[in-house]
Amino acid sequence: MNPDRFTLTVDEYLAQKSVLFYLEDAINQLLEHRDEYTQFGIVRYFAEYFGSVRSGNHVLFREFSYVKATPHNRAAFIRIFWRCFRQIGKNGDLLAMTEYCSLLQLLCPDFPVEMVQNAARIVLMDDAMDCLMSFADFLYAFQIQFYYEEFLESVAVIYQDLLSGKSPNTVIVPTSTSVEQLPPVIAGETATQDGVDSFLFNACIEALCERYKHSHPSTSSIREILQHVQRVSFYGFLMAIAKHEGINHEIGSLPSKAELLIDPDMDHELEKLIAQISVSPTSNSSSSATGHKELIRKASPRKSLHHRKRIEIESDGSTEETDSSEN
Repeated sequence: MNPDRFTLTVDEYLAQKSVLFYLEDAINQLLEHRDEYTQFGIVRYFAEYFGSVRSGNHVLFREFSYVKATPHNRAAFIRIFWRCFRQIGKNGDLLAMTEYCSLLQLLCPDFPVEMVQNAARIVLMDDAMDCLMSFADFLYAFQIQFYYEEFLESVAVIYQDLLSGKSPNTVIVPTSTSVEQLPPVIAGETATQDGVDSFLFNACIEALCERYKHSHPSTSSIREILQHVQRVSFYGFLMAIAKHEGINHEIGSLPSKAELLIDPDMDHELEKLIAQISVSPTSNSSSSATGHKELIRKASPRKSLHHRKRIEIESDGSTEETDSSEN
């Protein structure tokens, strides 16, 4: 338990943990599906709802507005995406941006293409967007783009102001309107561009963080990135954030890059599953497919009451296996 929670007032704690948001959603889900949920008991329903929130499985198949609503939801979605499709990285497969978008939309049907494009730009430095990317490169870039979306939009405005020659004293904390009106210079930036002065850029970002309400990397991590270079480009800065182990640890969704493809528990479950499937080599393909589905169901504990939808993902991380490993 975090001892800092005792320094917060009740209202501050509820706001920090988004308790009222989850309570409101739980009630809305209950009212929408009352015939299904009430037969299991209201107390049991709320226990399972908040149990799934705690474990991180609550974002599966939910709408994008819910998935991005809280930092906890974003972190949970990033972790589920990693665990579902880890086998892509383990196999060494390279995928295009559109293919990563399809994978994300298997978990969240209305996940926006623009978010995936922005993550791909970090990896490819906005060059040759149709190039293939490794799973690890895309995953860490996607993590910072999704988790720190609002912060990166604000940093883009600051960068554009500095690039256009504005004094740091005149750089204003960006608003949603200023982000929408951002000129297309950032989008056309290349890796060879000189960029902006790192010292001024860092000073402006630290001033932003002092009064910023959304999630952002620690100023010490940002300072560590910028203090070693004289000038930095926008996408060079984003790539440095994506590769920074300290920032990855701050988010807490993914392991270090060295351990990204290591998951002994999931590997063990897969080995057991494959062994059971291969017990009957004379079975036809249709019966094998049926047996595969049945084995997955048997290996998975019952999901929370408000997640009855199912999906099969042709990789090592079907959602059934993901839920099993998460719980």
